[in-house]
Amino acid sequence: MDEVFAEVHEIRETLPERALLRDEATLKDLAVKLESSRTLRGLPAVQALLEDIRSFKEGNRLEAVKEHINTRRDNHVFSLFDASYFPRLSLDYLAYETLPTDPYLADRYASNTMPVNIAGATKGFHSRVVVALFPENHIDGIQKPEDLIFYFVDKFVERHNRITRKMIDAVMEPGSFPRMQGASDEKVEQAASWWVRLHEYHHRQGDMPIPDFLSSKKMKPLAGLEELRVDVSGMLACLHDENLPREEAMAAYEFILAERLLRYAVEGIPRPNYDAVASQLLFNYLSEHKGIRLAGGRITLTADLPVVLAAFLKEIQTIESHIHTEPVDAVKKRLLEFTNAYTVFDTEAGDYQHIPYFAEIKQRLGV
Repeated sequence: MDEVFAEVHEIRETLPERALLRDEATLKDLAVKLESSRTLRGLPAVQALLEDIRSFKEGNRLEAVKEHINTRRDNHVFSLFDASYFPRLSLDYLAYETLPTDPYLADRYASNTMPVNIAGATKGFHSRVVVALFPENHIDGIQKPEDLIFYFVDKFVERHNRITRKMIDAVMEPGSFPRMQGASDEKVEQAASWWVRLHEYHHRQGDMPIPDFLSSKKMKPLAGLEELRVDVSGMLACLHDENLPREEAMAAYEFILAERLLRYAVEGIPRPNYDAVASQLLFNYLSEHKGIRLAGGRITLTADLPVVLAAFLKEIQTIESHIHTEPVDAVKKRLLEFTNAYTVFDTEAGDYQHIPYFAEIKQRLGV
């Protein structure tokens, strides 16, 4: 694939600024370059993109590209991407390896989630922040129910080893995460694969599922709350669904909890992103309701933690159930009030603030 990637990089360097990627002249020039390429033009993934960009208009779906991906004709993805949160994605090519999954998990918590490892890719996919690929990241900006969602599990493993593992050792009471502390890469990979499957499944459940209510949950605090809603749902599934293999389910529970409680808590310091706001919310809620305890610089998970997690989810579900009788703005106000009750918003800075404890941990550990 080296020649394939080299040709993509060569063409990519000729593209104009992101705002012009959808222009007819840009796409016509790109088509000419792909058609005259040595290696790219013969690949099915490239032929699919060519078919779409020859007639692309704003608002059109990349039908051939999405069909090529969704039918898994091969394990290749090639497209023109435009996502503000993945600024390095542009014209990029991906070759991936699928990961095994538990049959019951895949059936009971079914979604179009694809946990994969990157087998080879152009530089956009090697950006550290690109840990997933969503259908709306293509220049069409469209997601349909049948579209596959990719999570790059090898990046989750690397991130866990680089950040979360250090935090578990440094801030948790010993024995808090018996399956994850010192876990092999294979075990972390399995746990991360379970996480993303449960995550996408639960986004599509409840009274205000995603993508139906995506526009209503775009605010930073509400996006963070949605992430917590689905991940607490996943944790509770791991704890209580007795049909899931116990060892794998408990490893996934520990992984999700460690990532949400610890790793996201140090992201974006000093300006937190929505995941960091979510971690602050989770930490403060669990502390106030005695699901965790902080003493002597270390966090202890109490015996009541599963009950507190269930109560947390119930509060969100109760608020979202008002969508059947109240306008969406009224429900958004309720969700925002719940989030703000457990977070700190600095009116002068115009943003949410990190928990000082985690800011100190980040500096001390260099994560």
